[in-house]
Amino acid sequence: MSAEVIPIPRAALHEQVAQRLRQMLVEGRIAPGAKLNERELSEQLNVSRTPLREAIKRLAAEGLVELLPNRGAVAVSLTEEDIVHTFEVMAGLEAQAGELAAQRITEEELAEIRAMHFEMMAAYTRRDLSAYYALNARIHGAISAAARNPVLTQVYQQVNARLQALRFRSNQDGEKWSNAMKEHEKMIEALAAHDGNAMREVLLSHLRNKREVVLEQLRAARASEEAAS
Repeated sequence: MSAEVIPIPRAALHEQVAQRLRQMLVEGRIAPGAKLNERELSEQLNVSRTPLREAIKRLAAEGLVELLPNRGAVAVSLTEEDIVHTFEVMAGLEAQAGELAAQRITEEELAEIRAMHFEMMAAYTRRDLSAYYALNARIHGAISAAARNPVLTQVYQQVNARLQALRFRSNQDGEKWSNAMKEHEKMIEALAAHDGNAMREVLLSHLRNKREVVLEQLRAARASEEAAS
């Protein structure tokens, strides 16, 4: 008697494809401004073009992909001005979420964030940037959820999607990565103390530092390209 084959629902399949594409975009395996070649990606991910196209539309809605006339889908590429403006908005959103979370977080939520923080510390010690970033994103998401403001959470998710790849790369500098870890420790302390003002300040500083690292990287890459040409 053969085992029953349970097909993967179409919705679940395109979500899996979206997750894999999202990781490729965030980790720079698809470079900013690069065209998403459907034939190559369908072969690489071992899926047909239908779920791939649905996944690309999902990522376009999130802000990771742009759908351009006559070019198709390309990985989003932000200008220096785009980065400054987006981080400016993101800092305000994270600071507001952090302040509210410090006031409203439950002991269960705090314990979960602490657990993720310890896992993130382990990933940092291993210099496992991929695992570190995934946990980092979950922690920031959990802080946003603990604010208990669904409108704020929705806007946070929309704006943050545009910055995921840049936030990932900002940790590739060893000293800056170490500083980011210290800032996360201050976040845990502020949440545990239910200190909204302290949480607001550490998140504003955290986002400001991220922005500066990203801009440094952008300018260095531009200078390198100009020197090579």
